[in-house]
Amino acid sequence: MSRFSSEEPDNAIVSRLVSRRRMLVLGGAAGAAAALGGAGTVAGAADRTVGGPGTLDAVKAAASASGACMALTTEQIEGPYYLDHELFRKDVVEDRTGIPLLLLLRAVDSATCRPLRNSAVEIWHCDASGVYSGYTQVGNGGGGGTPPGPPPSGTPTAPPDGSGGPGGHATPTDDLTWLRGIQMTDQQGFVTFRTVFPGWYTGRAVHIHTKVHTGGSRSSDGYTGGRTCHTGQFYFAEDAVKATVGVAPYSANSVTRVTLDQDALYPGTGTPGGLLELVYDRRHIERGVVGHITMAVDPDATNDGGGAPGGPAPTASPSPSV
Repeated sequence: MSRFSSEEPDNAIVSRLVSRRRMLVLGGAAGAAAALGGAGTVAGAADRTVGGPGTLDAVKAAASASGACMALTTEQIEGPYYLDHELFRKDVVEDRTGIPLLLLLRAVDSATCRPLRNSAVEIWHCDASGVYSGYTQVGNGGGGGTPPGPPPSGTPTAPPDGSGGPGGHATPTDDLTWLRGIQMTDQQGFVTFRTVFPGWYTGRAVHIHTKVHTGGSRSSDGYTGGRTCHTGQFYFAEDAVKATVGVAPYSANSVTRVTLDQDALYPGTGTPGGLLELVYDRRHIERGVVGHITMAVDPDATNDGGGAPGGPAPTASPSPSV
């Protein structure tokens, strides 16, 4: 499988993807206008500087071009698989295989529209087979069960596995750390992660978890002080997910896949609900994907993901499925 090299600059990765898109357009290939699903303004800006050293900068510029304030990004539950490792790193892949994913995330103040500088953005997600590090004995979605129904009203009396913690935290089964990481935002509120396209597991559409931490600082002990102002989830357009189904190692996943429309937690609101903008070659998604989103958050709020306002409460299912 073609992979982004760990030594390859991020702007070179974006340039390679948009260069393929441009060649399709110039060659008059059928469907060239839609060669990259969901590319939108980001791909358009990258096209204008294809091959140049400022490609990633152009993508960032396009992502932050609008001066209008965004709708507050939906808060969602933390889920059972969060681990507070505070692994400050850009590349979270470790030994996982899958379609390379370059994740460009931006955090802005929902009231002022200004970028959140020197804040911490954290991600964690399952691998191509639907398994989380720290929970490999749980398997892909708790080893069974059915997709969750509409969230119940009120506060649940017990998390999915009977353990404590926001969002129904499960007890870890190992000390593995792949596909988990945290980074400090730059002056424009951006962070970039190198990871792999997530797989799927019982009861959920393909997704990535995130937290935004503000008011603190990075120290030798990790991120200290401040608060978790946002807990959310990122989602992928159905066309992109379907394109991964026939690609190894995703093709070996026999779990029934929940579509985005079927997912009980995705709010169906597009970008404010966590839907990523994706850039990829529709004919060869295995070559890699660039995903981008801007999160509009309240930096003074506290949203730890334990049934946070704006998102559904944890479901009380027999096995972890969030």
